[in-house]
Parts: sequence; C-alpha cells; structure tokens
Amino acid sequence: MNPMKPMNPVNAATAPVADTDTDTDAITDAGAGADATALRRSAELEGLIRQAPGRFRVMTGDRPTGPLHLGHYFGTLHNRVRLQDLGVDVFVIIADYQVLTDRDVADRLTEHMEAMVLDYLAIGVDPERSTIFNHSAVPALNQLMLPFLSLVSVAELNRNPTVKDEIAHSRQSTVSGLMFTYPVHQAADILFCKGNLVPVGRDQLPHLEVTRTVARRFNERYGQVFPEPDALLSAAPLLLGTDGTKMSKSRGNSIALGATADETARLIKGAKTDAERHITYEPETRPGVSSLVLLAALCLDRDPHDVAEEIGGGGAAGLKRTVTEAVNTRMAPIRARRAEYARDLGYVRSVLRAGNARANEIAGATLDEVRGAMGGVR
Repeated sequence: MNPMKPMNPVNAATAPVADTDTDTDAITDAGAGADATALRRSAELEGLIRQAPGRFRVMTGDRPTGPLHLGHYFGTLHNRVRLQDLGVDVFVIIADYQVLTDRDVADRLTEHMEAMVLDYLAIGVDPERSTIFNHSAVPALNQLMLPFLSLVSVAELNRNPTVKDEIAHSRQSTVSGLMFTYPVHQAADILFCKGNLVPVGRDQLPHLEVTRTVARRFNERYGQVFPEPDALLSAAPLLLGTDGTKMSKSRGNSIALGATADETARLIKGAKTDAERHITYEPETRPGVSSLVLLAALCLDRDPHDVAEEIGGGGAAGLKRTVTEAVNTRMAPIRARRAEYARDLGYVRSVLRAGNARANEIAGATLDEVRGAMGGVR
C-alpha cells in the first residue's frame, strides 16, 4: 500500500451549517432559534466553503469507546470526507482522555484507537489532507483548559443541558470533575487549532456555545486570539439501533463499519419491526420499520418513501432482505479498504504519529500565543 496515495473515498452527502451566533452569556439558550436560522446560514456558509475552502478549519472527532457504526457513518463521517475533498483543513481528534468522563477506566484504549484510524482511512479520510491525532498525545492542548476554566462560571457549567444529560446517563456512580468541565475540555480541543467550523448534532449546540463564550471572553480580556466557531449542524436523520432505541456503541445495538456481510445480515435479521405487514415510511408511528427503510434508502441514495413503496406487502422479511443487500453493497468497498489497511498496522500507527506531531506543533504555538496575550503567564 502506498501511503501517499490513499484509496478513493466514497461519495458524501451535503450537511447544512447552522448559525449559533449570539452575544449573550446565556449558554443554555444556544439551541434557541436554530431551526429558523439553519437554512439561511447553511446556504451562506456552504457557498463560502466552496468559494474559499482554505478559510475554514474543521474540528471534529470521536471517543474511542468501541467500534464506529453506520449511525456514525451517515451522521458525521462521510461529511468529513466531503469537507476534506472540498479543500477544508480537517482535524479529527480521537478523544481518549474524554473516555474517562463517564467511565472509571479507559478499557482496550489502544485497540479502539487503532480500529478508529482504520475506519477513518477506510471511508476516505486522507492523512495527507486531514490531521488525525489523539488527545493525550498533545499536552499543550490540555494546558489550555486552565485559562479557559477561568472564563466560565460554575453556574454556567451547571446549567448546560448536555452535561446534565451526560451525567444522567453516566456509568459512574458519582460525577467527576472531568465530566463537569467536559464542555471546557471540548473548547480546548476546538480552539487549540483555531477551528472555526464544528460538525455537531443539536444536542451538542450548548457545548459549542461554551466554546464560543470562551473564545469571546478571552478575546475581550486579553486581545484577539481565537475565532468564534460556527456549528455544522448535521441534517442526517436519526438511525435507530436494531433494538429500536438510539444506535449506540455501548448498547450493542449497532452495525459496526468493520462488521462482515454475515454479521450484518444476522444483526438486521434480529432488528425490531412491528406486526403490520405492509411496509411504509412513517417515522413517528412506525419508528423501527422506518429506521430500517431509511437505512436502505441512505445506502441506495434513494428517497425512503420510494423504498418503502417498492417493498410494499413484502413484510418484515422483505424489508430486512432489502436492507441487508443495500448495506452490504454500500459497505463492501469500505470493508475491502479497511481489510487492506488492517494488514499494515505499522502504516496505521504512522498516520497517528504524524497527526500527533502536527497537532503538537500547532498546540504549542497556540499556547505560546495565549501566554503572551496573558502577559507571559506560565
């Protein structure tokens, strides 16, 4: 495998961009009006990205807590490749430190990180154009947390709805300080490289507003250093897991990108549907059936209503056959690329080392700039 010539990426759909611009300190109001402004801001920023992609730097990433799955692929991963291919500078963080926000130990961390890099490479993330790195390998990034924590209040962190939700679903019996300061940690992740576009779901908008608040307050107090990043709000519909609940690495209800064709068939065969034989696409009233229809439609690049109509009276068995064939066809080239990369783990590790080196260089320069703005504080 020639590391200078990564395999061709898969096609990627467009994700709209949402505006979270606000001059208020009410961090918990970050999502207010998002739907009303998303279309306007999306058209504007998508146009700007196409005109001058070099103006933008995307920060995105994942926690290495288990295999990436189809929900990740259609929700965020393919959009990273799209932005990369447009010429945007993309940073992908493997947030290994953040595994500890809701877990007592970081289990099988090295294995999960290498598997994540394999998935990134397989879907078309190009290490020559995008930077893949892991959190703990960039000490200067984490040092930014100290000055950033001084810029937000305990009350603001306590009001953050995303933190509340994560605490409610935490695996830990007590709330750690890392969990409480999670949004500030994310601010450091984004601002260390001066990222100005961040792909997020609606539930993450309050976190991003913390980043915007940190950047704004730092600039007001010490001078202009950081951009206030915009949110790239994904338009991808929600894919449910095989049990009819949210698709999640931790719930064992997902189809991993690295799953074999046989494993995929088995998982889809066991997916939850309903007793009605005629297949329709009605997400509100038939969530399990509709999620399977949507999965097939996404894999086939078709409208889910048309897919459902074509299956018609084929029932759950016909639906699952259609979904299995669609998923396995769409994933076949990705799986082939993943298997080829997996035969050269030395290259996979070298990708991470190179990404860590670039991230360290940028983080060091940013930390020096921060210290200078703060009067030389060390």
